[in-house]
Amino acid sequence: METIDPATGRPLPADAIQRILFIANSVHVYNIPPLASLKGYTAATWTEDPKRHIFTCRVRVIETSVTLASGEEQVKADIILEDPSNGQLFAAAPYATPAVVEPALDSSRFFALRVQDGAGRKATLGIGFEERSEAFDFGVGLQEAQKALGLDAGARADGGAGLGKTAEKPKVEEKRDYSLKEGETITVNLGGSKIGRRPRPQSQQQDSGNSGASLSSFALPPPPSANTSRNSGSGFLPPPPPAQGTRSEQQQDDTGSKPQKSARDLGFDDGQFGEFA
Repeated sequence: METIDPATGRPLPADAIQRILFIANSVHVYNIPPLASLKGYTAATWTEDPKRHIFTCRVRVIETSVTLASGEEQVKADIILEDPSNGQLFAAAPYATPAVVEPALDSSRFFALRVQDGAGRKATLGIGFEERSEAFDFGVGLQEAQKALGLDAGARADGGAGLGKTAEKPKVEEKRDYSLKEGETITVNLGGSKIGRRPRPQSQQQDSGNSGASLSSFALPPPPSANTSRNSGSGFLPPPPPAQGTRSEQQQDDTGSKPQKSARDLGFDDGQFGEFA
């Protein structure tokens, strides 16, 4: 079966391969006014006037791959607007750059599409999807076309009705072998610091040479004696004071006699006119 170029209607080589990246059957086409702002297009200016609506078409995004006589593969992508009833071509937009499709500023369902006929004449039409999901799938199809063509977002601005430039194949990064080979070693530099046994002070070396005991310099000093710690104030706390109940006994021990008690302690009641009043 002969393969037809959907953008031009001309036959393609027998080994040509086509792939449909997106299709929608009910897409509204508008005759949009000239661009009035450098910011972009506004879809509200298309839909407010019913006379700007041209008709409802079918939209397809088609990728075409052709192998030349030299063995080189060339890839192109086209956005096709056609009559849904009979498939007759209405307009085609060769997708050679992402600038061919420009989203509207005020709606995610509307786009400005730059179409081109076989004679090279260009025009800008507005298209609008009834469902947001269809508009989203349309964007995904354009991303697939960009991958096939090797385009970056907003990279090249060239257009053309013929076959696009050869898709650049991604460069394969050369793998490097960082494994150690036989006989190789790793040297670690710690910024001039050396790790090893720290030399002892000269005084310790002399002591160890005279006494023959290398650990004598690390001995703890002897504990202070009882007399020294009590009188010299070496940091030990004094003993706690005696309890309240043992004061009388302590006084008895110190003076040799019992402490004197008051008349009330001995059981005398001085009363109101007592002798102890």
